[in-house]
Amino acid sequence: MDLILGLIFGTIGSAYFVYGRKQQHAMALLAGVGLIIFPMLVSGEVWLILGGLAFMALPFVVSI
Repeated sequence: MDLILGLIFGTIGSAYFVYGRKQQHAMALLAGVGLIIFPMLVSGEVWLILGGLAFMALPFVVSI
């Protein structure tokens, strides 16, 4: 299950990264990098889901 969640959040992170790079949106870019790297550092389904959702919400909550 961790592998599937990592794949999902990594794919979403890649989309955030591309969007942030093209639109020059720094927080989306950083959230994308975080979503790509985060699944490699965390094990456990609950922490992976909570962290992934937090990174996904980051560009909507924080603006740089």
